[in-house]
Amino acid sequence: MTLPVFFFYVFAFIAVASALMVISSRNPVHSVLFLILTFLNTAGIFMLAGAEFLALILVVVYVGAVMVLFLFVVMMLDVDFAELKRGALQYMPVGVVIGIIVLVELLMVAGSQFLSPELAAGSVLPFGAGVSNTQALGEVLYTRYVFLFLGAGMVLLVAMIGAIVLTLHHRPNVKRQDISAQVARRPETAVEVVKVKPGQGL
Repeated sequence: MTLPVFFFYVFAFIAVASALMVISSRNPVHSVLFLILTFLNTAGIFMLAGAEFLALILVVVYVGAVMVLFLFVVMMLDVDFAELKRGALQYMPVGVVIGIIVLVELLMVAGSQFLSPELAAGSVLPFGAGVSNTQALGEVLYTRYVFLFLGAGMVLLVAMIGAIVLTLHHRPNVKRQDISAQVARRPETAVEVVKVKPGQGL
């Protein structure tokens, strides 16, 4: 057994074990920590496979931003997870159907190279020997799939704006800054002279 194969089995075992702990842990903070461990070991597998761009994106974006944000939200908010999980069993049939569909799709993608190897070979883009994984991915995204890439960015932008608009609620009792009212203020409207009688307070 070579050294890369040994590290692959180590990373894969830890990733699968931590993924099982994510769904079996009762404490949500522990689940988030196990999910971070899963992402780190998956990044190690990507590095062994030669996909360094995916490994770095997984560490920087998911571990460094998304999972840490989830961890802070879970730790700061007093969420009753027992109440949230109480009605989760009613969605079990839908989850099973979606899981079966995703499993069938993954099996079709994995088995396509055995069923029709000429189709799988036709989808491979030729690159030179000195081209890195990151450079090859950038050339494909910004040349052949540039319009699809921009379209996906526009869809994500619209989804982000929609989420902000739907969750933004203006409360009537909260004082907000009005720039035009602040600029239009004059001394007679900003200063109030009060005459206090001797022996009396304001």
